[in-house]
Amino acid sequence: MHTGYVMACVRGMAMTESIVRRAVETDVPAMAQIVCDWEAATEWVPDTYSLNESENFLREVMPNRDIWVVGTPVQGYLSLNADEGRIGMLYCSARGSGFGKALMERAKDGRDFLWLTTQACNDNAQRFYKREGFVDVGSFPVEPPNTLPEIRMEWRA
Repeated sequence: MHTGYVMACVRGMAMTESIVRRAVETDVPAMAQIVCDWEAATEWVPDTYSLNESENFLREVMPNRDIWVVGTPVQGYLSLNADEGRIGMLYCSARGSGFGKALMERAKDGRDFLWLTTQACNDNAQRFYKREGFVDVGSFPVEPPNTLPEIRMEWRA
């Protein structure tokens, strides 16, 4: 197993390195903040969970999932239910940063199948997943409190 992936990012003229590493308890507030900031900036996303509720959810699922973060401070994270091969969450603080790709590469490492769901109206996410080799395999039933239609996407090595 790899201890972390190193990713180089170009920011203006400067080059920085970010290591994908296993999330720890102290990463939870930053991870929850990334989600809340994305939801607040995305007009079609209903206001479902508070920052505190997001933190509590992440703490609850952390022991049962493989969760990786990237960036110092944390700029993105990916949550994977390894038994199912399901990516449950992938959030980054900035599109086009390369953080999502680095996290996705970590999730794919040693696997031949992954799946995830995304909102049917989230064109940006779908474009990213398609670039990563995922294909749309149809609709996916939503579970309350979620109300937006979702699609299932799958990746095979």
